[in-house]
Amino acid sequence: MHTALVYAGALLSGPLAQGLLRRFGGIRVCQGSLLVIAAGIALAVLGHPLALAASAVVGGIGHGPLTPAGSHLLAARTPARIRSLVFGLKQCGVPAGAMLVAFLAPLLGAAFGWRWGVLGVAALAVALALALQPLRAVLDADRDPTATRAAPWREAMASLALLRTERRLRAVTLVCCGLGISQFSFFSFFVVWQVQMLGTPLVEAGMRLAAGQAAGIAGRILWALLADRIGAGPVLRALGLGTAASAAGLALAGPDWPGLAILVLAVAMGATAVGWNGLLLAEVARVAPPGRVGAATAAMGFAFGITMLFAPSLFSLAVGLTGDYRLGFGLCAVMALLAVAVLRRG
Repeated sequence: MHTALVYAGALLSGPLAQGLLRRFGGIRVCQGSLLVIAAGIALAVLGHPLALAASAVVGGIGHGPLTPAGSHLLAARTPARIRSLVFGLKQCGVPAGAMLVAFLAPLLGAAFGWRWGVLGVAALAVALALALQPLRAVLDADRDPTATRAAPWREAMASLALLRTERRLRAVTLVCCGLGISQFSFFSFFVVWQVQMLGTPLVEAGMRLAAGQAAGIAGRILWALLADRIGAGPVLRALGLGTAASAAGLALAGPDWPGLAILVLAVAMGATAVGWNGLLLAEVARVAPPGRVGAATAAMGFAFGITMLFAPSLFSLAVGLTGDYRLGFGLCAVMALLAVAVLRRG
């Protein structure tokens, strides 16, 4: 539920990114987003269920423009020959930041109480926003302070309309949604699947997930390097096939499978279902209309957010109806294959 509320908040703000980028610039949008995220995190210290829900929505509103702003800043300054690598390195910051928070928050919570742990994470977001300030004069030189403030939703609708008018962007977006279902399902259900269906101890199950996450970080760099050499299309098709095979393996696995086989599946799932992000964002930057990278990224993010609102519920429904996880992981495999089919056509 919390994750769904975060995505709901991002759906509200993400389509507005292009207008904000035009008027304020990428760095200022990143700073504002970080401050909104900090405010959302800080709301959680109230501890009330409504405050936690508000925390998720506000945090999502802050998160919505971040990825379009990052793509806007990178696309204009990255040579085409290393575009995928630069975007892949940028996306490595996501799991790296999660690891930093996972390290700091428990320490602060144990030393000063959980509320100080929450406020410490919020303060980190504020510190990052302040650290960006020296870059603003140079990197936001393309902003237009005179851009109109009127009708922000008109700009948002124009961004979303790119999915209708830009065939290549529409294809890349469908691939993102198809592979994203496998990524989210892997992160959300892999540990509980091991514990419930395989009888794996919780710590061991968590270690296998960590191995998959590490493979995802490595994959974001390795696949990007390969894509810069041979093109993104063949690499994305291989990632889709790898994701489908890995998800099918999880659907077929049972308690009699050796632990090493489950670990191999975790690494394969991480490398494929998690390793595509930076490469796909680089493709969005490549196929976006001139000057509309932020809008194109926001449009893709909107479609992805809607997918993530429904995908966990579908997976949970499949588990509830069948009593196991085979249908859920099978759905991931089918969606990955559909992504490959879209790539072949698009």
